[in-house]
Amino acid sequence: MRFFLLSILVALFAIGCDNSRVYEEYTDFDERYWLVKERPSFEFVIQDTTVRYNLLANVRNSVSYPWSRIFINYHLQDSTGKELHKALLSDFLFDAKTGKPKGTSGLGDIYDHQLLLLKDHRFKTTGKYKVSFEQYMRTDTLQGILAVGLRVEKAPVDD
Repeated sequence: MRFFLLSILVALFAIGCDNSRVYEEYTDFDERYWLVKERPSFEFVIQDTTVRYNLLANVRNSVSYPWSRIFINYHLQDSTGKELHKALLSDFLFDAKTGKPKGTSGLGDIYDHQLLLLKDHRFKTTGKYKVSFEQYMRTDTLQGILAVGLRVEKAPVDD
């Protein structure tokens, strides 16, 4: 029991020491699938326009996900609703040849992936921004997707 509590405390400490993270949230899909009509969105605040930021999509899947790739549309909007950027993401969650899961695993058959949306992005104004996601697969129900999230972090400064 002590080992379990110590492990949780160490994990919380490690998460708390992430100095580059500005924002990170998830939308969980309790039924373990992502419906095409569900469009998770995330609002975050930018306070410093002199800093460059990386924006990443977080995808959590189980090994029951039936394809090797995933396709996701994303939209970045400012506080007025003006669309600043949109694109189609495509990435492999499993190796196309071997079928071996990619990403990081912390719990058995569950894997986490970070997909780069924007790198070294500089916001022109301070304020609220919104990123929304929509699954862009050939099915209305995307089995094996447990959660989707957004991470905004300060980009590393090149020396």
